[in-house]
This record gives sequence, C-alpha cells and structure tokens, in this order.
Amino acid sequence: MKLVFIGKPGSGKGTQAKIISKELNLAHISTGDLVRNVKGELEELIHSYIDKGNFVPDDLMIRMLKERIQEEDCKNGFILDGFPRTLVQARELEKEIKIDNFVNIYISDEEAVNRMSGRKTCRECGELYNFNTKYVPKNEKECDKCGGELYEREDQKEEIIGKRIQVHHAEVEPIINKYKPMKVDGTKSIEEVTEDILDILKT
Repeated sequence: MKLVFIGKPGSGKGTQAKIISKELNLAHISTGDLVRNVKGELEELIHSYIDKGNFVPDDLMIRMLKERIQEEDCKNGFILDGFPRTLVQARELEKEIKIDNFVNIYISDEEAVNRMSGRKTCRECGELYNFNTKYVPKNEKECDKCGGELYEREDQKEEIIGKRIQVHHAEVEPIINKYKPMKVDGTKSIEEVTEDILDILKT
C-alpha cells in the first residue's frame, strides 16, 4: 500500500503517519525529516530554504525521495508524509510510483497557527512538544525522553508559520483539487483521527 498524507502545518499528519505506518507495517517517509537530516553537499543548500520557511525545490526533493524509496523497509509499501507539495512534484511522483490513496488531515488556519507556535523540539532525539496543547514536558527546558535541550526551530516561529500557511494555500490546494483526497477532521483527538483514517482505508 502506497499512501500520501497531506495537511497544513500542525495538522498532525506526521503523528498520524507514524501511527498508521506501524498499524499497517508500512515505511514512514517524512520529507521534513529527509531535508532536516540531509548531509554532505546538499546540506547547506537545502537549509538555506527551510530555515526561511520555504519549501525545498522540486528537483532536490525528488532526488532525495527516489533514493529513499529504494530502501528495504519500503518493499511492503510506505506513507509519504507531506509530499507531494506541488502539482509539479505530484506529476514527477506519478512517473515513479502509483499512489493508492491520498489522505487530507484538515484543520483551519487559526488552529494551525495555534499548534505550530507552541512547538519545541529536542536537540538530541527530535521529540516534539507543544506548549499550546496537552503534550508538554515535565521540565519546559528538557526532553522527558532523553533530557536533551528543547529549542524552537526557525520554521516554528510565528512569522514563518504564517508564510508556510500561505504557501500551503498556493501550492498544496491545487493538489487537493486534482486528486480529491479522503478528508479527515484533524481537530479530533489523536486516537479518533487514527480510527477515522483506518476506517476510511478499510473501505
């Protein structure tokens, strides 16, 4: 099974992709993780885009993704988390693989800003916390899992979040219009959203 999860920043698509991938024994491919963890000659170039809240150019993104889907854990299928982000990327993706289903986890612009502006990330293990929701650490400066320092990434600052939402409307909504993805209410609890997605995929 080959799935694409899309949604606004803060919609929970990454969280759901992790959960659903375990439930269905699929690889979870987060393009956000791919670009944040890139090393070598592409590292400086890619970070010059994401640190300003911009998306990585299509040719670079496709290049990294093609390498990733060749890995062993993708043989049973995978979930693409937040990719494709443009119609050009969608067309390039279609040349490589046939996607079985698109899932759109929907939240409002206001909800996206509220969720994203409260986020902090662990420098050591990458665990994500949100000070505007119930998922907060015991110590506001330390990760509960490993004790690492919590920090606010550049792309989680409020002015950058607003720009990312604008980009979503301009570039991701045309994909929604073209592929007519299954729509899931992202404002529900994590457990309820997971159940809704699984029910949709079963039918």
